[in-house]
Amino acid sequence: GMGETRKAIEYYEQALKISREIGDRRNEGNWLGNLGLAYADLGETRKAIEYYEQALKISREIGDRRGEGNHLGNLGNAYAGMGETRKAIECAKSALKILESIESPHAEKVKRKLHEWEEASNQIQ
Repeated sequence: GMGETRKAIEYYEQALKISREIGDRRNEGNWLGNLGLAYADLGETRKAIEYYEQALKISREIGDRRGEGNHLGNLGNAYAGMGETRKAIECAKSALKILESIESPHAEKVKRKLHEWEEASNQIQ
């Protein structure tokens, strides 16, 4: 429930602080991504997006392709949840390109969502 999510957030924030103190960029990105997911769970989508964006920036800076693909996928979900389908599609396309190139098991899920969102946006127009 929400109590657990709040507890998780406290834990992630501590872990994030430690990662920053020791200069562990990869884990800093992971914890930022986890914070994004936790806030998404709480329905605080704007806040989730801020964390995903920070995580994405780090994964690009350090060349963490898997992280980059996953953060883009999560951003897509967040935008879709806010009804910003065009942004969601853009994120999903970028995510898919990366996830397929590294043969990530997450690629399939992103591909399914992308098709859903493209169908939805075609019906709107």
